[in-house]
Amino acid sequence: MIPRYSRSEMTSIWSPEAKFRIWFEIEAHAADALAELGVIPKDAARTIWDKAKTVEFDVERIDEIERVTKHDVIAFLTHLAEIVGPEARFVHQGMTSSDVLDTCLAVQLARAADLLIGDIDKLLEALKRRAMEHKDTVTVGRSHGIHAEPVTFGLKLAEAYAEFARNRERLVAARKDIATCAISGAVGTFANIDPRVEEHVAQAMGLSVEPVSTQIIPRDRHAMFFATLGVIASSVERVAIEIRHLQRTEVLEAEEYFSPGQKGSSAMPHKRNPVLTENLTGLARMVRSYAFPAMENVALWHERDISHSSVERMIGPDATVTLDFALVRLTSVIDKLLVYPERMKGNMDRLGGLVHSQRILLALTQAGCSREDAYRLVQRNAMKVWDSYHVSGSATVDFLEELLADKDVRSYLSEEEIRERFDIAYHTKHVDTIFQRVFGEA
Repeated sequence: MIPRYSRSEMTSIWSPEAKFRIWFEIEAHAADALAELGVIPKDAARTIWDKAKTVEFDVERIDEIERVTKHDVIAFLTHLAEIVGPEARFVHQGMTSSDVLDTCLAVQLARAADLLIGDIDKLLEALKRRAMEHKDTVTVGRSHGIHAEPVTFGLKLAEAYAEFARNRERLVAARKDIATCAISGAVGTFANIDPRVEEHVAQAMGLSVEPVSTQIIPRDRHAMFFATLGVIASSVERVAIEIRHLQRTEVLEAEEYFSPGQKGSSAMPHKRNPVLTENLTGLARMVRSYAFPAMENVALWHERDISHSSVERMIGPDATVTLDFALVRLTSVIDKLLVYPERMKGNMDRLGGLVHSQRILLALTQAGCSREDAYRLVQRNAMKVWDSYHVSGSATVDFLEELLADKDVRSYLSEEEIRERFDIAYHTKHVDTIFQRVFGEA
């Protein structure tokens, strides 16, 4: 975890102090269940809670013990015994290390998912607000980076809203999938611990019971979780790239907020660079990269090996911390995004009306012209506009005027019929319908 791209609420989930507290709660809840089953004395279970529930576990002491034992769970249990006293012999009865480690990881990932879901909710709020603000702000739609037909800037934001609404559903499902508890002992047979202990711990920790584990929780759950984070990161990048393209000097239809005193370049004082969205592209690459090792962790030897362990110690914190930061950053970018409607209109007009070419094509076919001939007639006039645009960067030939002067076009369409096809409002007439589908409001 790099502090530059971390927020304290998420990083605290992955702190050693938080981890050891979860480990203790798993062990103490298991002791409660064992006491109810008569496996250990009830007084021992109460003592475990009373002596350790408010204690700050000494991370340095645990690390010191681990340097000797070369085993993190044993080091923790040794330190716990120093706190609890003789009753600590009843801790970890019938359990194996993975019962603690895997159940703890499930708790941490579930808590991280809750924060990420909250992040998405805030992003959705920002996207909806700005989409409503620019529902009718007309801009040019682009395919292959080239002017196509008019859209609205609100539609662009509505697309992002719908995508992140889907991502929220995916993350809720992934959270449910990952939030499972395994207290099944060595190789998962419950030979030395009653399944009712697992049920008790699961309920106490807000988890569901893993139906069948080996010595570990099956890693297909983790693979799906991290893959979901990768998909969300890709959606972050999609929005970031859109903003980066719109901020290019030649386009400049929208740009990141540039705060007073902010500097864009150490060498060129005039620069206002899209640094936040460029950063989001980089962070998205990192989050996606964690999905692949999570998938490789699915195939482990027999009932367990620990090849997955080192991977998860890194990708668990890094993926969730990075995505948390990215979602919050994107929300801020959307919230403060500078939008230039006049620039959008000016850019669209620079191509001399070519955005209406399909309407003329369709009108010609409806007037009796073959599609092949209609395409040829429209294209030959459109290319004149394109050629003039290449010279000056703004069309000096007007598409409408060229069509009106083309006798072959005029043999099918009157001046009024041609002019009618240059109405911008025609392209945005169903925006309300789309918004109703996305936001569910009139």
